[in-house]
Parts: sequence; structure tokens; C-alpha cells
Amino acid sequence: MTTRFGPQLIGETEKTLNAMLCRALEGSGLNEPQWVTLRVADQLDSVDGPALAAALADRAHFTNPAQLVDQLTERGLLDGGRLTTVGRDLLRSLQAVITKMTAPIWHDLASEDVAAAERLLNEIICRSRLVLDAQH
Repeated sequence: MTTRFGPQLIGETEKTLNAMLCRALEGSGLNEPQWVTLRVADQLDSVDGPALAAALADRAHFTNPAQLVDQLTERGLLDGGRLTTVGRDLLRSLQAVITKMTAPIWHDLASEDVAAAERLLNEIICRSRLVLDAQH
């Protein structure tokens, strides 16, 4: 069955990819919000704990971003909002697992289709954030 473009298709895609992520995280001691926290910390390598929590609230809409940062700091994966060596090693190891697991999804997609999807999804994110901001 093909799902028409719109919120349901994007939601189904996200839920399916999230199920794969949860499988990849099995045995790591991380849950999905903690994984996202490590990924954002890696992307924003020069921020402190409060700035990382703010970025999590903005990007992932987590209701407990400071708690996530604290949890990962207690586990030695973050220090001052930045990845520790242990955190970076765990992140890289899990990224390798995820890359291998999801390779069959991405390997033969046409580069033009990928570029178009990237543009469209980024536009949807921008518009969605504007709608959320307008509702506050």
C-alpha cells in the first residue's frame, strides 16, 4: 500500500526508521532521546550543557533536555555539554551499526531524488517550526 505525501507518510517513515534505531541501540544502554542528545552534542561540539539542552528543546522538542544532558554527563559520555572520548567512541560505534543496518535503504537512490527530498524535508521542518512558534 502506498501512502500519499503528507503528515502520515512522514510519520510512518519516522516511526519505521526509529524502530531500526531502537534495534541498533539495543545493548548500548542508550534510549532514543539519549542517542539524539549525543548526536546533537557531536554536531554542536563547542557548546556548554545549557546550550546543548536549549538545542535539544529546539530541534527535538524534548520536554526534559537538561535531564538528558545530566544523565549522559553522569554516565561519562558528556562533560560540560561536549562529548567525552568515551561518548565519542560510543557514538562512532553505533553510527557504524546504523550505517550498516540502513545501507539497503539508501544505497541505490538517485542523487537527484535525494537532493529533492532533502530540500523538501528541510522546508517542511522550517514551516513546521514557524507554525509551532506561532502557536505560543
